[in-house]
Amino acid sequence: MVSLEQLYPLFLKHSAITTDSRNCPVGSIFFALKGERFNGNDFVPQALEAGCAYAVCDENRHWNDERCLLTEDCLSTLQALAARHRQALKHIPLIALTGTNGKTTTKELTATVLEEKFNVLHTQGNLNNHIGVPLSLLKLTNEHQLAVIEMGANHPGEIRALALLADPDYGLITNVGKAHLEGFGSPENILATKTELYEYIRRKGGKVFVNLDHPDLVEKSQGIQRIAYSSREGESPVLVSGRPAGNAFFLGVEWTDRRDGKRYLAQSRLVGGYNLENILAAICIGLYFDVPPADINRALENYQPSNNRSQWRQTANNRLIIDAYNANPGSMKAALEYFEANISGRRALILGSMKELGDYSRIEHERLIKRIREIKPDQILLIGKEFKDTEAPENTLLFDTTQQCADYLRANPLKDYTVLLKGSRSNKLESLLELL
Repeated sequence: MVSLEQLYPLFLKHSAITTDSRNCPVGSIFFALKGERFNGNDFVPQALEAGCAYAVCDENRHWNDERCLLTEDCLSTLQALAARHRQALKHIPLIALTGTNGKTTTKELTATVLEEKFNVLHTQGNLNNHIGVPLSLLKLTNEHQLAVIEMGANHPGEIRALALLADPDYGLITNVGKAHLEGFGSPENILATKTELYEYIRRKGGKVFVNLDHPDLVEKSQGIQRIAYSSREGESPVLVSGRPAGNAFFLGVEWTDRRDGKRYLAQSRLVGGYNLENILAAICIGLYFDVPPADINRALENYQPSNNRSQWRQTANNRLIIDAYNANPGSMKAALEYFEANISGRRALILGSMKELGDYSRIEHERLIKRIREIKPDQILLIGKEFKDTEAPENTLLFDTTQQCADYLRANPLKDYTVLLKGSRSNKLESLLELL
């Protein structure tokens, strides 16, 4: 069995880590992780043949290759290696970021702002779970000056476990709402799990960035050193406050540096007023780390949303608001509020169902239907069996699957609509984009 003391020096010589035998940089270390539908141990020979220097495996298959490093459990070893590496580089300040909605966008905005001044390591994509966080930490080097690590959870205790790996100096919780209720069991458990990050920071004596617009986070962060921000001008003490301004389609933010009272205007390329708190969080963190306001604005204005989050697209036939990466009751509510307030003319909704809500699924989908009725869009296309038992408006088309919706759109294309496209990731609504 390989020990952590033996493995860490090998990692320092071969610091590229891979868990995919189809992507094996020469000299990298392959970790044979297991999943519901795969066993990485099956691919150890391929990984070594492709160029990996070593393969960490947890099944002794008598490969008779000294490059095979046997361990009790590959995932636990990966996590232990990441924690060991983080401790070796604990002089690098690390910001841990979690929340129900907006955490990936906030992470991207924050990293973009901080990169105006620092060499920043940040989570790529949404590699924010028990595998993604250690993989991100293992990319940390002495050349980095700051790290921004996103943390996700769908069960109690997961944020605590990720914080133990990453050992953050700073924490940010964007907000707490209803998501993954199937795994959490109740909204109270969601709040308790997300604020495990606060508890870690409290014990360490670190600092947290807190949006004073969220009373639950204000309460849970009592007694921790806080750097605050708010959308309300009267809130005090805060480092930055701000409000929406400018173009109706793309969110502009008029913000105030509360240290000297100076005001600034940043025009983002994000769609949706619900991104205000994400932008304010990035500004707050930037100011705390002394990024000049002009550089903060430049970063915000140059940031281009991707991954089907808060994107605007004009096609030959329609105007699209693409917010289809994920959905839960809170993010659906925010998206529909923006759609109702800012979009005129011919309006269409293409919404996928919200997943992992457990016993709360029916009532939350009924609430969503009620909100749709209030908006009165011209076209309503709903995807997912969760909508079957709801009392949808008469002009609603219901589809069990996204493929069924795609077939309909091929035969009945939409034209001259502003379309909001939003749903849980498993709906794969992005497959409809070529038809709109």
